[in-house]
Amino acid sequence: MRNRLKKLIFACSILALSVTGASAASYINGIDANYPPFAYVDKSGNAAGFDVDAMNWIAKAMGFTISHKPMDWNGIIPDLLAKKIDMVCSGMSISPERAARVTFSEPYFTIRKVLVVSEKSALTPDDILKGKKRLGVQRGTNEAEWLAQHRDENGWNYTLGYYDSAPMAVEDLLNGRIDAAGMDSAPAEDIMNRAKKPIKIIGEFAPADDFGVAMRNEDTELHAIINEGFKKLKADPYWEELQKKYLSDGK
Repeated sequence: MRNRLKKLIFACSILALSVTGASAASYINGIDANYPPFAYVDKSGNAAGFDVDAMNWIAKAMGFTISHKPMDWNGIIPDLLAKKIDMVCSGMSISPERAARVTFSEPYFTIRKVLVVSEKSALTPDDILKGKKRLGVQRGTNEAEWLAQHRDENGWNYTLGYYDSAPMAVEDLLNGRIDAAGMDSAPAEDIMNRAKKPIKIIGEFAPADDFGVAMRNEDTELHAIINEGFKKLKADPYWEELQKKYLSDGK
């Protein structure tokens, strides 16, 4: 009887260890180092932002560990496919081109595409799109692809300048090197309202995009974990706290 009890305790211990090991998976999230408020590296050198905090919460709720690795945005999908990272939760728009290469989570946020100019500018969207203006945009983004494609299709005559981040485009805008910048609405609002840069939004230039978490097609278990994690997060009061903390309009 005593030997049987010892064997039962030993088996339960092994089972507990295996369950703990299975739930303690570790993943690397690739992020844009300069895409506030969704993902950025703060003054202390730590990853921060709406998506970083959201994924940290999901990792804790779903029982895995997560680290965040700043990457070159223009090559982040190839890096994901090369298994240098396990996911991209960093304000990535779901596009047909990307969805042909990776699997996205269910959309978790919708973003508008806006044109920004300096605070004192009198330019209109028509002036920018049809008036031989210099327009800045972050390379490797949906907005960059849209602006290049539709310029050619519509016969518009702006010149595109490509930048590593939206804040860098804004710096050139304020220095007079470009006339306007095209970017997502949340970073534009963050630059205006939190960074206090003298810019303004003058209109939208493309359909809104949905953000999703990009993952490799074969990582089906991770797909399910991330979708369930966002479902739990959106049902928790912390989701509202995140929006109040990071999003200027609180939406």
